[in-house]
Amino acid sequence: MTAAAPGPPKQGTAPSGGSEPHKVGSVGALKIKLGCIADDFTGATDLANNLVRAGMRVVQTIGVPTSPLGAEVDAVVVALKSRTVSPAEAVSQSLAALAWLQAQGAQQIYFKYCSTFDSTAQGNIGPVTEALMDALGIDFTIATPAFPDNKRTVFKGYLFVGDVLLNESGMQNHPLTPMTDPNLVRVMQSQTRRKVGLIDHQVVAQGEAAIRERIQQLCVDGVGVAVVDAVSNDDLRRMGPALKDLALVTAGSGVAIGLPANFGLLPSGQSGQLPPASGLQAVVSGSCSLATLRQVAQFRSTGRPAFVVDALRLAAGDDVVAEALAWAAPLLSGGPVLVYSTAETQAIKNVQGLLGVEDAGLLVERCMASIVLGLVQLGVRQLVVAGGETSGACVQALGITQMQIGPQIDPGVPWCHALSALAPDGLHLTLKSGNFGSDDFFRKSFTILSSERPR
Repeated sequence: MTAAAPGPPKQGTAPSGGSEPHKVGSVGALKIKLGCIADDFTGATDLANNLVRAGMRVVQTIGVPTSPLGAEVDAVVVALKSRTVSPAEAVSQSLAALAWLQAQGAQQIYFKYCSTFDSTAQGNIGPVTEALMDALGIDFTIATPAFPDNKRTVFKGYLFVGDVLLNESGMQNHPLTPMTDPNLVRVMQSQTRRKVGLIDHQVVAQGEAAIRERIQQLCVDGVGVAVVDAVSNDDLRRMGPALKDLALVTAGSGVAIGLPANFGLLPSGQSGQLPPASGLQAVVSGSCSLATLRQVAQFRSTGRPAFVVDALRLAAGDDVVAEALAWAAPLLSGGPVLVYSTAETQAIKNVQGLLGVEDAGLLVERCMASIVLGLVQLGVRQLVVAGGETSGACVQALGITQMQIGPQIDPGVPWCHALSALAPDGLHLTLKSGNFGSDDFFRKSFTILSSERPR
């Protein structure tokens, strides 16, 4: 293998870490241990959440920053909205993020994608991985979306969601990235010119030395990307030290639990501490995943107020934004309200058939973002947003550029804290991947936030 500078620390020389609170320092002198590039906003917080739980102090940026890092942290997660754009645009955004992270002295790069490997035959996981490898001057990396805490496991190269294969999990009906093949070696090979191989569960079970030996053999065989099996957190932790010398790791968020220890860091409650929460509460949901459908249904079953956004009414020119805000204004003081465009698969296909897939998605995203702006102007300071594309649109509309990562709500989903021109006093928000969270996630979110106290 060849490594690019700045490469990961040498074996046995991992720098010591700490769990001191964030502080502003001399921006020119700050160096980060792990530099992460995420292909959507909810996925970025998913990764940051696991890093915080493993002891890293983490800041998530929205897009590629335009200035040097000003906070003393262990890791930075650059959140892009590149999962469903053209491969060329995804590569361009990712290379810009890489350049900025290298300028901050990142010792290892982590390309994060969804735990359901969301992509098409053209990308964007393969093209971005290849572009990062070329830029770093390396000839090998690994790929695994495994996240056992959320029932995403990889066995013999096949991705399972719970007890079923990926293509039987509902992901085969995803409106933008339908996943019809659960064989990750095959999926990755369709997206890259490099040879794709496998590090299977029997090797992983033997630990660091066996994984390293398998990597060396794969390199001899000309393999450039190896899918790695993982069916438990123990597998991920065994994997972690074996990846220490890789300049680039590509994965879902699960692998993150095994990396902070490579830098001498241990779990710490202080790494995820946020300012106290205040203000009104709201949920905005644009995801159409099965998990979010259940969460919307559960919230509505409790009798809490809910407003549905109809894409056909938007297309007809109805002022749904004004209607939703007028509806919410007198209700917010009584507890959280829900605004949702979540719909069943057939309903989505009907709308897409009339408006087109891209136009239907953009129409709803812009509407939801405008509603979020209005809710914040009404005093909402505790905000749950469900869905990756919806989260991206809402965060960008609010002008948020950085988020501090806080306590976990459910695996892969933390509370965050950010500043916005509309909320100069600060805003607590959580960006939930559509597939994540328990059925009572919306209620649970606010309960957990209210129970957090400074330590």
